[in-house]
Amino acid sequence: MIIITGAAGFIGSCLLSYFNERDIRDIILVDDFTSASKNKNLSDKKFLNFIDRNEFIDWFDLQYDSVDVIFHIGARTDTTEFDIEIFNKLNLHYSQALWERCSRYGIPFIYASSAATYGNGSLGYSDQHTHIPELKPLNPYGQSKQDFDVWALQQKNRPPYWYGLKFFNVYGPNEYHKGRMASVVFHAFNQIKEKGRVSLFRSHRTDYEDGKQLRDFIYVKDVINVLDWLYATKPDSGIYNLGTGTARTFLDLVQAVFSATAVNPLIDWVDIPVDIRDTYQYFTEADMSKLRSVGYADSFYTLEAGINDYVTNYLSTGKYY
Repeated sequence: MIIITGAAGFIGSCLLSYFNERDIRDIILVDDFTSASKNKNLSDKKFLNFIDRNEFIDWFDLQYDSVDVIFHIGARTDTTEFDIEIFNKLNLHYSQALWERCSRYGIPFIYASSAATYGNGSLGYSDQHTHIPELKPLNPYGQSKQDFDVWALQQKNRPPYWYGLKFFNVYGPNEYHKGRMASVVFHAFNQIKEKGRVSLFRSHRTDYEDGKQLRDFIYVKDVINVLDWLYATKPDSGIYNLGTGTARTFLDLVQAVFSATAVNPLIDWVDIPVDIRDTYQYFTEADMSKLRSVGYADSFYTLEAGINDYVTNYLSTGKYY
């Protein structure tokens, strides 16, 4: 039996769909299922049952012998939230409880970390374990992910196989419910649909031109492929970056969205909101050498190919994956 936490969310629901396409339905979904908009991600999907996240720990203690793996994707991901206790409860302590049980019961554990742990990038983007404790995130969300990564590396009792994935900028279907925290691809598409033009953040640094801020954008289908590969292949346990390894500009991104929608590019420049300006990342790029070194050889979607698939097969029709 497969467990997916955060199963009604963006990446979790895509992982569920991926397994369904392979006729795998022996799956338990864990999440807060009170959001009607988020629950649309689960329409027509096949699974055994769903369990509220607050009830799952007790269920797990009774049913662990039937569990094959936990994909722990659930987390509070709002980078504009500054209530540290929320992150401690949902991202740190909950993850620790799952880790401790997977260690005790001998169950593989695959969890979502984040590129937000790298902060402003001044310390680089190496996922080597000796480097991880030095990182300095810029917001409570990133700090909660960092705190768990560091805690995991300190543990003597560990799951038989465990993987922490530092997700970089993931985009793709099933993020309709995410509002402000949805990807720039999602927002750009909807702006083009509504008014034929896109608003982009201007740069507030002299070393970056407007729109030339760089991010490592990765399509959610690539993320899912890596998650499944880790579970199936079981390489060396540890924390791994998960991006494409190639940084692209926001101008590249919106040009790809305009191309996929067959609309001539028109861009409005707006200031970065004050509440995130001081913590805004101007460059991210995953060092993917570690994942490659343990055998992951598949290529990743180019930004243009990923956006074209997302826009053509999902956003244009409102379809879910």
